Amino acid sequence: MRGGIVVTGTDTGCGKTWFSWLLVKALRAKGVDAVGWKPMCCGDREDAYALEDASDGRLTIDEVNPIWYRTPIAPFPASELEGGALGLATLVALGQGLQERHEIVICEGVGGWEVPLTAKENFSDFARMLDWPIALVIGNRLGALNHTFLTVDAIERKGCRLQAAVLNQVIEEQDVAGVTNRGVIEQRLPGKVVGEVMHGAEVLESEILASLEATGRD
Repeated sequence: MRGGIVVTGTDTGCGKTWFSWLLVKALRAKGVDAVGWKPMCCGDREDAYALEDASDGRLTIDEVNPIWYRTPIAPFPASELEGGALGLATLVALGQGLQERHEIVICEGVGGWEVPLTAKENFSDFARMLDWPIALVIGNRLGALNHTFLTVDAIERKGCRLQAAVLNQVIEEQDVAGVTNRGVIEQRLPGKVVGEVMHGAEVLESEILASLEATGRD
């Protein structure tokens, strides 16, 4: 079976890379041929190198990350500065090629759901073209509720499938917001929250892994 998952986040710095790294590592530990894919990077390439590491060398760094802009801004203005506009259809074809060669492709997005990739297209358009289920990483901090519900609404309006939401503990000691966020989100998104990634965790909860492994192969 072949499948893919798009990992997006509520905002920049919510933990998409760490979660994607954990997910690829956990799947591979179970014997699943999972690979990480970071279609575009802006600034350094640390996220892509993390996914290359998680994929156990099954992909080169340029396969993991085919588009790399050196300027640490959104892809569209970066492409304007550096030249070489993104071709989303070409990137989608690359993703589909990976999907044909591996069991599950974990695609880590850039920034948040509506980050501009071209003059007229956002990351949400790219995700819609891929047509893979969406895993939403929620940076569990003050403001997460607003960011979560705005993102979920945008995912649904785009016609994409939100399959799972995971809270990522971005700070070591939770404040009141971090403690109460999950209950509110679960109430508003019944059946979508599949678990939490604790601060500094190096393994995923079994419930998260089971849910996303099944999702990736749908």
